[in-house]
Formats: sequence, structure tokens, C-alpha cells
Amino acid sequence: MLLMTGANDLATRLRRVSADRMTATVAVLASDPMTGRRVGSTGGAAARAWLVDRLAALGATVRTEHFPVRAVPQVYAAPTVAWGGRSGSAPLAFGRQVAIHPASADRPDLRRGALGVAGRDDPAGRWLVVPAELNLFDAYRDTQGAAGLLLRRPVDADGWQFTMLAGPDPGPLPVLTLDPDTHSAVLAAATARDGWLSGATPLRRDDVTGVNIHARLRQPASGAGDLLLTAHYDGVGDHPGLRLPGASDNATGVAVVLEAARVLAAGLPAGVGLSVALLDREEVGALGSAHHATRLRAEGAAPLVVNVDGAGRLDGAAAVEAGGPAHRLLALLDQAGRHTGVPLTAGPVASDNRRYGRAGLAAVGIGAGMGGYHSPADTPDKVDPGTLALIARLVVATVHLAAAAPATLSSSIGDKR
Repeated sequence: MLLMTGANDLATRLRRVSADRMTATVAVLASDPMTGRRVGSTGGAAARAWLVDRLAALGATVRTEHFPVRAVPQVYAAPTVAWGGRSGSAPLAFGRQVAIHPASADRPDLRRGALGVAGRDDPAGRWLVVPAELNLFDAYRDTQGAAGLLLRRPVDADGWQFTMLAGPDPGPLPVLTLDPDTHSAVLAAATARDGWLSGATPLRRDDVTGVNIHARLRQPASGAGDLLLTAHYDGVGDHPGLRLPGASDNATGVAVVLEAARVLAAGLPAGVGLSVALLDREEVGALGSAHHATRLRAEGAAPLVVNVDGAGRLDGAAAVEAGGPAHRLLALLDQAGRHTGVPLTAGPVASDNRRYGRAGLAAVGIGAGMGGYHSPADTPDKVDPGTLALIARLVVATVHLAAAAPATLSSSIGDKR
């Protein structure tokens, strides 16, 4: 049952949550000028400027914090890839049938070679097809003189391969990923000693600058509670000829945080602190949150952290992952979920919340679904306005209870440390 303290105020705040406003935020962040919001990109800068204006309009004191980011993978030209055999040849569609693995060497020149099977055939001059049961690092064992490696990668429901920016350091060879059907056909041709492949891997690694956005809406009084709402605004970025809008991941999380901050800014008890961090470089190892968490600990700050990553379409229950001394925060989130009708379940939320938890801060991550993960299919039309409203209401209720209920409560969700 909801604590009665401030219950009427909470009901009023929950009614102020606007799904339309959040849907509009998602549409802006996923639009063409934002170019997928990769860290260090012009689209990321455009998104940041827009978000700074939105936070300032809420009356927040806003500042940005820069930090270096090394070796961000970037496909700088659409790769030309084709394969064939005695029965003919065919080009492969970039993003669907073929993509560049983040561990690939940068080889913009076309390399043509016969097909072979990694670990079985003489590698010299061949494109080696890596069987599904063999991982990349094992495949490297006997590759002297090979033209490159061909790995299997699954596709989503729309037929797209996903893009990753975080991953291993580049290896010595070009590495292409093939969708399961193409991989199966190419492996069969390689096994039959019938086939060739021609391909390039134009993939450079840029040193750029990441920029976090910090906004303080309410200063905490001495000994009073302090709440920090976080979401990452970066995405994996567009590829040449391919839009990757990043709507669910994570324009939805940003929209929820902005809306919750708007609703809460003027209504918390005196002395309770509220701030927002919109984080960069989550897609390249969550370094933005690592940078921020380290600074908070150095300053002696210990806010309760609520991170939202993916609020695109709720399927059953929202996933919750906790880190640090989060017993009280989990109890409040559990109570808020029961009050707002949002089912919660313990589940992985592999996002910025983990960086805050590892720094010793009480942190929870909330994930409520995302479609078209890291692909052109992550578009605004896949985002459910009802899910946005539910997760924003959950965050508002959690912060309200944290401000009004200092006692430790039991929780049925569990505490991961």
C-alpha cells in the first residue's frame, strides 16, 4: 500500500506525466540531423545542444563536462562485398547480409580470394569462413597470409545485423560478419572447395571527446536526500547509406528522465535534492557514467541513482538491476511499481547504472524494452507511448517516495551487488 504521506501530491504529479511530450522528444533525438548520436559526432553535438536547452527551460543549472574517448570504431565507407562460385556471383547488402566486425583491421582496398574453412584449410590468400562453433580468437590461430575472416552474426526480426562500438582491439585481418543464411551458403561453398569472395573493411578508429550533461534542479540541504536521474543520450551512429535512429536505445530513456524531472522539479519537499545526468559514450564501454561516478565519489556525494535505458515497449515486466547499497532504493522502487501498476522483475540492465553501483553508490537500472537494437529498425514508430508513460510514472513515484519515506522498507525484487 502507498504511504499516505503526500499521497494526494503524488496523484497530482502522476497525472502531469505526458506521453505526447515524451514521444515528441524521441522523434527529435531520432531525427536525421542527430545522425544516430555517436560520441564525438556532429549529430551527438546537435543532440547535446538541444538537450541543454530543454534542461535550462526547466530552470536547471546546466553544465557540460568533457572527457577523452579513444579509438571509437567508425565505418567510413559502405563496404563493397560480393561472393560467387561455379553457379554465379552476387553482391551482399551492407547491414543485412554483411557488416564489418569491430575487431576488423582497416582495409579499404578490395581483397579477392578463394574461400576456405578456418582451422581446416591452408589460409594463404583465402577468405576463411569461421564455423559457428569456433570463436574469433580461436580462429586467429592459423591465419598466416589469409585474406580475411568471415563470421556468423544473427539478424533481428527486420533482417538487420546489429552494430557494436565496444569490443576487442583490432586484429591483424579484415573481419566481415555474415547473416546466418549467407554464412551457411558460404560455408557450404568453402567446404566444397567452390567459391570466392571479394571484400573490403573501411573501418577507422577515431579519438574523440565525450561530453556529459549535468543539470541541478534542486540543491540538497545538509542531511537531506539527493536524487540523481540518469540516461545515456549517445547512440551507435549512422553508417554510410544507413540510418540508425536510436529511438528506443536510448532516446526513450532520455525522454523519460526529462519528463520526470519536469514533473518533480517544483514539487519535492524543501531540502530534497534533484539532479539529472545525460551521459555520453555508454555505447563504447559506459565511460561517461564511469567518469561521473568517480567524480561524485571524490566529492563525497552519495545520491540515489535511477538510470533508464530502453523504455520502448513493455513486454510483461520492466527489468530492474541494482548495485551498491541499494536496499532502500529497491524497496521504494518496488512500492512505486505496485502503486503505478508497473510489474517489475530482477533482470540484467547492462548500462550506466553498473558504473554508479561499482563506485559504491546506491543505483538501480530500469529497462522496459527496445526494438531494432542497434540497427536501422530502431525507429520512433516502434516506441509505445503507453510504455513511456508507465516508466515515467514509475520514476516519479520512486523519487516522491524517496523524498517522503526515509525509513528502510522490505522489497520483493532483491538486491544485486
